[in-house]
Amino acid sequence: MSDAHKSDLLLVVVTLLAAISWMFSKEAVLLMPPLMFMAARFLVAGGLLALIALPALRRLNRDQIKRSVGVGLVFGIAMSCWILGLYHGDSMGEGAFLTSLGVVIVPIIARLVFGEAQPLSTWLAIPIAVAGLALLSLENGFRPDPGQLYFVAAAFIFALYFTLNTRAANQRTVTSKQGEIFEKKKVPALPLTALALLTVGMVTLAESAISESWAQTLSNPPPILFVWILASAVIGTAGRFLLQTYAQSLSAQSHGVVILVLEPVWVALFAVGWFGETMSALQLAGCGLIFTALLVNRWNALTRAIKGFMKTRKSV
Repeated sequence: MSDAHKSDLLLVVVTLLAAISWMFSKEAVLLMPPLMFMAARFLVAGGLLALIALPALRRLNRDQIKRSVGVGLVFGIAMSCWILGLYHGDSMGEGAFLTSLGVVIVPIIARLVFGEAQPLSTWLAIPIAVAGLALLSLENGFRPDPGQLYFVAAAFIFALYFTLNTRAANQRTVTSKQGEIFEKKKVPALPLTALALLTVGMVTLAESAISESWAQTLSNPPPILFVWILASAVIGTAGRFLLQTYAQSLSAQSHGVVILVLEPVWVALFAVGWFGETMSALQLAGCGLIFTALLVNRWNALTRAIKGFMKTRKSV
């Protein structure tokens, strides 16, 4: 299996972990302030990965640390908007749709800001994915309430985060203003994820300390709250973002993250089982369009895989 195929498969697993994390997070913010929860979630996850990555962290140079913290700062602002959207919003399906728009914005950001070429298949897949996401999650229409506005802001910032994360996780050639050409060393997935998550934790901790009251949560926290925090930290944060960063390190091209549009599909399906929600015919049609967009986006890789499989069958 090629690195590109491994990256695609791992990103599918990432979408599953991300959808599970929506459930944990929704349960947690019903019991504690949202930014306080994010701080606890990311500091626990980042601290856990930092302990494992300690030898690798010591080998990072100043530029690698700077890029990792920069990724974390952008990520922290995006996650702050996301959790506030989840806290103020009424529908997880609508939130999943709006947040996932960040994924389809990634190729646009990569092209306009960083000059990264995108294959035609990606440009064809984007409108199909947007239509599918709309059918899946916006059955009641878009209402610009505070929750949805936070989700829209998160989507644009997530797009920048995905692009910066891909660039940090891959070695690349850079030309300075003086015309000098040099290599930017990649940051290994484990220390990059650890530093980024710790940075998110510090950003949200500062925001929470300024804007939220901790007294009630700290005085008498319900035991189940620790379950949601630990589950979110270990499964939905440390595991998910380590796997995502590693997947992005396997491919220098950003268009592969379009696969992450699967996330709201899993969110909708889990919401059926977890919260007893139902899926309409329009939502099922939306799922179909999203899968179609993924096939279009990865069409070249898919046809190569089919040709390789047929060639192997003939040789046998």
